[in-house]
Amino acid sequence: MSAMVEEEEPRDAKLVKSILELMGVQKYELRVVNQFMDLWYRYVVDVLGDAQLYSEHAGKQSIDCDDVKLAIQSRINFSFTQPPSRETLLELAKVRNSIPLPKIIGGPGVALPLEQDSLIAPTYQLDIPTKSFPFTEDEMDMDDEDWSKPDSDKETSGSQPTNLQKSEQDGRKVSFSIGAKRPRS
Repeated sequence: MSAMVEEEEPRDAKLVKSILELMGVQKYELRVVNQFMDLWYRYVVDVLGDAQLYSEHAGKQSIDCDDVKLAIQSRINFSFTQPPSRETLLELAKVRNSIPLPKIIGGPGVALPLEQDSLIAPTYQLDIPTKSFPFTEDEMDMDDEDWSKPDSDKETSGSQPTNLQKSEQDGRKVSFSIGAKRPRS
């Protein structure tokens, strides 16, 4: 039955199998042959299409061997690039390595950025409400003992708005980092 399958195979499939055998490939899936054939058919169609464009540009009636060679050469130049020679790479490495590295400033260990420059520190953004609080900033700083006193005993200054009240009136947003140090005023 295998002889019958081999006779029904297209000539191109037999050619692909023989190329694989010549390259020393012993085991492969059957779909590999179909994938190679598909790749080759697409390549041939693209090369012939380019050759036809070149022949039309030259004013020829049909495609000749020079058009096909030019199309193949342009595909090779466009698709495949050769790596630079070893001498070129050595020369580039010599030039690059002649530049000294910057001096390391600091002590032993891993140098980390400052906390305010760290991009991985958790940050929060607070939206300060526009309503005013029922108490002033001075009342917020009171000790527990002061909370036990009646409201009539407490001093309130309603004439001068505090910084907290000013930011409430502006409706600003305040951003800060958890680890960042608070600036002193």
